[in-house]
Amino acid sequence: MKKLTQLGVAVAGAVLMGSAGIPLVYAAEGIASSQNLLMKELAPLSGGQRFVIKYRAGTSELSSTTMLNQGLSAAVSRAALDRPVASTARSAARAPVKAGLLRRTALPGWRVVSTTRMLDAQEAESFLRELKANPAVEDARAERIYHHMGVAARAMTPQDPDYPRLQWNFSNAVSGVKAPQAWEISQGEGVVVAVLDSGIIEATPDLQANVIPGYDMISDKRSSRRDTDDRVPGGWDVGNWVEENYCTGWATSRPHRADTTTWHGTHVAGTIAQETNNAVGVAGLAHKAKVMPLRVLGSCGGWDGDIADAVVWAVGGEVPGLPINPNPAEVINLSLGSSEESECSPMLQDAFDFAVGKGSVVVVAAGNDSGDAGRYTMSSCSNVISVAATGVNGGRATRYSNYGKRVDISAPGGNAENNAQGWIWQMYNGGTERPTSEWYVEGLVGTSMASPHVAAAAAMVQSVVKTPLNWLQMRDLLMQTATPFPVAVPASTPMGAGILNVEAALVKVTTPPCDPAQQQCAPDATPLANKVAREGLSGGKGSVKIFSFEAQAGQVLSFISFGGTGDVSLYASLNKEPQPTQSDAFSVRAGNNETVRFTAPKRGTYYLKLVGVSAYDGVSLTARQ
Repeated sequence: MKKLTQLGVAVAGAVLMGSAGIPLVYAAEGIASSQNLLMKELAPLSGGQRFVIKYRAGTSELSSTTMLNQGLSAAVSRAALDRPVASTARSAARAPVKAGLLRRTALPGWRVVSTTRMLDAQEAESFLRELKANPAVEDARAERIYHHMGVAARAMTPQDPDYPRLQWNFSNAVSGVKAPQAWEISQGEGVVVAVLDSGIIEATPDLQANVIPGYDMISDKRSSRRDTDDRVPGGWDVGNWVEENYCTGWATSRPHRADTTTWHGTHVAGTIAQETNNAVGVAGLAHKAKVMPLRVLGSCGGWDGDIADAVVWAVGGEVPGLPINPNPAEVINLSLGSSEESECSPMLQDAFDFAVGKGSVVVVAAGNDSGDAGRYTMSSCSNVISVAATGVNGGRATRYSNYGKRVDISAPGGNAENNAQGWIWQMYNGGTERPTSEWYVEGLVGTSMASPHVAAAAAMVQSVVKTPLNWLQMRDLLMQTATPFPVAVPASTPMGAGILNVEAALVKVTTPPCDPAQQQCAPDATPLANKVAREGLSGGKGSVKIFSFEAQAGQVLSFISFGGTGDVSLYASLNKEPQPTQSDAFSVRAGNNETVRFTAPKRGTYYLKLVGVSAYDGVSLTARQ
């Protein structure tokens, strides 16, 4: 394919955007973003006013709004919330509470209900306890609010703005995703990627040709900044700025600072499908795929029910009040999650299960809290691919990226310093509230920037396979072909199988299977690099994983497995697949601490078979010579 054109030459601080006639400039200065701190201030309410309830199949509450509301009224009464509370020296007077159905959701049994005023933590606990006492109720909880997982910081102005200089994340030999090589095989043609985020700015330069309109799913005008609570087609980002304490009392219990609009979804979508080879702006990874904006994040964040409905709608499911999506997405990206430790919401899990059942691949950001990803939503959910962030050196972005056994793979998210060489660059708008005609190429960092690399890779794979991969096949393919980390990753902060390698994934999935009748077939194996561990390995009882290592003659060669839970065994042979009944060496001790050693190895390819004696998880494997 043709080489990428340069971004352009700056003239008087601006570059004209071709026929669009819109000036494209670069961020004028380094900006220490307050967004990450603001997300902490916007932590979830300790009580709530919106609640999600799952009713059991066949109950009258599902078929009758009247019966549902009667049940809510009974719960309010039993919780003693239906009577006024006089003021005291320590608290204000509280009005009596009523509760009613707010809306149905796309997921079977789930309903969103609201109360006439905010409930404090104790009141909410009492209300939920009484709701769960109803035999018709399977689950009830306060509806959560989620936030974007990006903007750990913003970047300074580059002096030489062009693709080779800025987009290390695509082409750096050590830490990039091998995009130029991958583009020779696939560019994502024919695949739709749904971006559940703050939306995409309508008619974004250098992106608009690759955007399919979606939907603004936000059902609260305080958050959407629209005139009504209705959902509307498009999915366009109209801004998510907040005035000081704007969210206090309905989206958070805490006071908070004012902040500007993030344009987060536009930046995320650009990494996936920015227009490429058009002599404008920067490149996108799957630049012949289409991105579909599902706006779920507005001012103060986004609700459980809106995100769940967006997932269902994205893959072609029915959502009350909306038309069926005419362009179902094969891949969904969620660069969003909880701002505090939080297990997966049952409603979101139902939505992800539905999407996976429809054949879609769900990719999520691991989070920016320098903590265990498995303790934060969305990584605490099942049936999703969790992505951590690496910097330009190929190691964990230590200032922010989450880690842990729940991480499947890492991808470039950028360094959290004002260094133009280490950021993720895409289109960005100059508006501080609503969109303006001023456009920038802006650098951001965060796991939000890492996740769309993997979503784009999934689109590129689905574009070239005869039968689309399911989410588990996709996860395993990307993990098996990941580039080993070029720097040591501490065992206490695992980052998944390695760094996304799009070229290797595409080569593996497009290489015809070997025909033993026509040629000598080597085992289908995942390569090991010397002294670089493959981490986070898991499998069931009897499962088999095969690895390969190119050995030199004479130097002692060791294969070592360690860590995690369960029980595995190791078998190794030179130039052929080892078998439990026939191998050159093996280790079958109880547990996961196995060692196979060759004191006088020959030059050639050693194949290593990892077998699950029982189910195992979090195991690491390394070759040393």
